[in-house]
Amino acid sequence: MIQKFRSHIDRNFSFLKEKRLLLATSGGLDSMVMLDLFRKLNFDIAIAHCNFQLRGIESFGDQNFVQDYSEKNKIELYLTQFDTEAFANDYKLSTQVAARELRYNWFYELLETKSYDYILTAHHADDNLETFLIHLSRGTGLDGLTGIPAHNDKIIRPILLFSRDEIEDYAQENNLLWREDSSNASDKYLRNKIRHHLVPAFKELNPDFLSSFHKTQTYLKESQSMVEDASIMVYQQVAKDDGEKISFDLNQLLKLPNYKSYLYHWLVDYGFSAWEDIYNLVNSQSGKQVFSKEFRLLKDRGFLILNPINLEGDDEYFINRNQKEVKIPINLTLNRVNEISNVSNEVIFVDEDKLLFPLVLRRWQTGDIFQPFGMEGKSKKVSKFFKDEKLSLIEKENAWLLCTDNQIIWIVGQRQDEHFRIKNTTKTILKIQLQ
Repeated sequence: MIQKFRSHIDRNFSFLKEKRLLLATSGGLDSMVMLDLFRKLNFDIAIAHCNFQLRGIESFGDQNFVQDYSEKNKIELYLTQFDTEAFANDYKLSTQVAARELRYNWFYELLETKSYDYILTAHHADDNLETFLIHLSRGTGLDGLTGIPAHNDKIIRPILLFSRDEIEDYAQENNLLWREDSSNASDKYLRNKIRHHLVPAFKELNPDFLSSFHKTQTYLKESQSMVEDASIMVYQQVAKDDGEKISFDLNQLLKLPNYKSYLYHWLVDYGFSAWEDIYNLVNSQSGKQVFSKEFRLLKDRGFLILNPINLEGDDEYFINRNQKEVKIPINLTLNRVNEISNVSNEVIFVDEDKLLFPLVLRRWQTGDIFQPFGMEGKSKKVSKFFKDEKLSLIEKENAWLLCTDNQIIWIVGQRQDEHFRIKNTTKTILKIQLQ
């Protein structure tokens, strides 16, 4: 196995040479074999061990075992202990997910603070198969079927090529010691049920099942790459990203015979799960929405619009007299001028003597009324103005009002109020511009 491993590293992970490597080591069979292989190839390594305190005295036995190994072999050791159950309860996570969150957050912290280049974990071919079957049992797309990546950012899985049997044979041939995790014998977790009952049945049907599975997964990865390329090309034709929102042109989208697959591919990373609701949104009336935890997908006439959910609330921002610039929440400039020029929705000129400072920038509210510029004697609800201007729900939510003494001066970027227009009697002209 050592020669196969050496060739594997030379062919696929040659960039690890001369790097500082942190090996995630539980004390179990897989991680102790990985540790031994890297020791024998003389890599610059250190050990990272997490005590999750989930198995009482057994967890501290694992910790002591790894500590003894590091001292005996003079390998740098980084050790931490987690109250995993408390963390899981606080954040309403399963124990396994909580342990993963704690583990990888600590790993990345070590990379940054201790100047290591990569974290190495001891996932192997059987782990990959089990993960595939877990995802398959729960329903998944191509991403869930392509398995555990061998290289993911700073995380490297260098023994993914080897089966559990190969790893155990190597450990026995080289008289390696390791710790057995008693929880591995339990069928409490889905992974263990698959490991103890489903995988052996597949291997009985086909003794070369792992090799066949590896070939199948290779084909799936190639298909995934092809899908990714097609998705990028179609996205460029259908979607427009202006930095604040992404608009999907339904006219272009519906020309695709399999538009649902594209929508899934584009939206899955935004946390959506109600896929039938999303697909129905395409043919629903304007204003219908589907939410994930942090994002909203809105049907607005001929578009689906994706944007973050606004969590800022109805904050107010104040502008003092003689203040010439505003940066937050929007970019405005305010300057006294002698004459009017280039009036537009983005530039207004108002009679400063009619303003009571500080001015206020705020979101619009139900019941807001103003008198649109040019409409003498006629007031209008802001909501009606938005409707007449055919503003989308997102545009309405993003609108800011510039106010003085509870009167609207300007729906910023949309329309000035008539009350503050420049007249022959105006002494001081204030130019306000949206940058």
